[in-house]
Amino acid sequence: MITVAVGIIEKDGKILIARRNKDDPLKGKWEFPGGRLEPGETPEDCLKREFLEELGITAQIGNFITSNKHIYQHISIELLAYWVKEYTGGINPIDYEEIRWIAPSELPVYDFPDANKPIVEAVIRK
Repeated sequence: MITVAVGIIEKDGKILIARRNKDDPLKGKWEFPGGRLEPGETPEDCLKREFLEELGITAQIGNFITSNKHIYQHISIELLAYWVKEYTGGINPIDYEEIRWIAPSELPVYDFPDANKPIVEAVIRK
């Protein structure tokens, strides 16, 4: 099982979501930005690194929200979700097909991978 940290980036009451690239096994699905933890890396350090690599921003990682374990046909993952309310730099979707800022209430309209669904529910409840 691999561990993946994701960030719920919030700005002006909106949440940033990103669409996976077409060459990804879950292509076209929406997700919260983040990535795999490297050996010895904390989830917070992982998110800082991934945000710089994938979005071109420097972020301050906030409180832990929730976690979820899920088994896909191609991979087993544990997702760890954190709030991100402060960042610097202009967001550039380097590793994503598209990004959008949406209201939390709009999250159910988007097609998220199954592993993300409990996180979507937790974000809507907050």
